[in-house]
Amino acid sequence: MNILLVEDDHKAARLLARGLQEEGFAVDLAQSAADAEARLGPACGLVILDWLLPDKEGIRLCREWRERGVLTPILMLTARDAVADRIAGLNTGADDYLTKPFVFDELLARVRALLRRAERAHPPLLQVAGLVLDPHTHAVTRGGAALDLTPKEYAILELLVRHAGGVVSRQQLAEHVWHADLIAIDNLIDVHMKNLRRKVDPLGAVALVETVRGRGFRLAAGDADA
Repeated sequence: MNILLVEDDHKAARLLARGLQEEGFAVDLAQSAADAEARLGPACGLVILDWLLPDKEGIRLCREWRERGVLTPILMLTARDAVADRIAGLNTGADDYLTKPFVFDELLARVRALLRRAERAHPPLLQVAGLVLDPHTHAVTRGGAALDLTPKEYAILELLVRHAGGVVSRQQLAEHVWHADLIAIDNLIDVHMKNLRRKVDPLGAVALVETVRGRGFRLAAGDADA
């Protein structure tokens, strides 16, 4: 897991980075708000942000990130221990707040708790044979190209992906996608599967969605072209 550590105190930053690295984290160090802006990216799983930075207060940087829609968990570090300061930090968008001086083990526990919380809120991507599904946003790509799926089509595809290589019965689809008995929506399954195939398996691409006669449907789990 990559952590962006934003701390302008060189000695404190080196010690903290070394401790996190020894616990198995990859640490990217920034010593100013401008540097942090340049280093924050999709690979960053968490930010440890000092309140006082040479070019901009960390609390202001945190607010700007949240206003831009940045969802990366942020642990704010500061020597300010007044209740009003803690409230201000959390209201700005920080996920947690730790006052200096602190015990490293406490910081480590807070880091791990934030990462667990973020993982539950944003489940990992599902990837099978060129298909990538984001369970959080329901975005789907194949070979990097976005697929425009309806909610029902996405639900069908996610079920197939989660059972990649195995057969998903028509009854499973009826219960999982429509929350209904198979008899009531049997024809709907065929209509949605036809539309889903047209989008997932365009002309010229290796077919991923398969019909298993008498049993249901299967998503190929092996390698495929884009």
